[in-house]
Amino acid sequence: MIEYDKDAIVPPYITEYLRAKTVHTDDFLHELEKYAEENSIPVVEPETARFLSVMCRAAKPLKILEVGCAIGYSAIIMAKAVSDECEITTLECDENMVCIARENIKKAGYAEKISVIEADAKDYLSYIDDDEVFDIIFLDGPKAHYIYMLDECVRLLKKGGMIISDNVLYKGMTADDNHVVRRKITIVKRLRRYIDMLMEHKELETAILPLGDGVTVSVKK
Repeated sequence: MIEYDKDAIVPPYITEYLRAKTVHTDDFLHELEKYAEENSIPVVEPETARFLSVMCRAAKPLKILEVGCAIGYSAIIMAKAVSDECEITTLECDENMVCIARENIKKAGYAEKISVIEADAKDYLSYIDDDEVFDIIFLDGPKAHYIYMLDECVRLLKKGGMIISDNVLYKGMTADDNHVVRRKITIVKRLRRYIDMLMEHKELETAILPLGDGVTVSVKK
């Protein structure tokens, strides 16, 4: 058995090439990346961050919902890629992360554009009204909870809108039993079920991308 093979999705030379071509020059984002690395806080991979930015620019959303704010890194990435009229709501259940994220978002100058809500998304989504639909929903919270949030996300997604889900290949474990680490079995099983749900969903068309830690993009028909 391979112990959590970080190169299981794409060969390392491909990852190195992609990251060499997606270098950014934003000093504040570099600070957040360094903070995340030093404190073992997961944020989106560089190539996934660029993909997320490109998708936001292409879709020109007016309302974005993010599940899993952490330190606010990906919310800021999206805020930089959308118009001033776009509103971003991001959910985070960790009280400490909420405080850090709000401070980072304020420093980045997006306090008026990004709202950080302290909540467990698995429960909170059901309280959002049907008339508050979103153009993009970015799932980057607890991976084992994706299967419990999909129906609500589809309900809250406008026709033609996108659900972007990160970490769905989970270091290759989702795709291959030989890469599964015993302590991750429950998460892997639920991610596999989540991908099946996406691919079989009558209201969605989904593509699975071997980008970063694995990304799905689902469009509501």
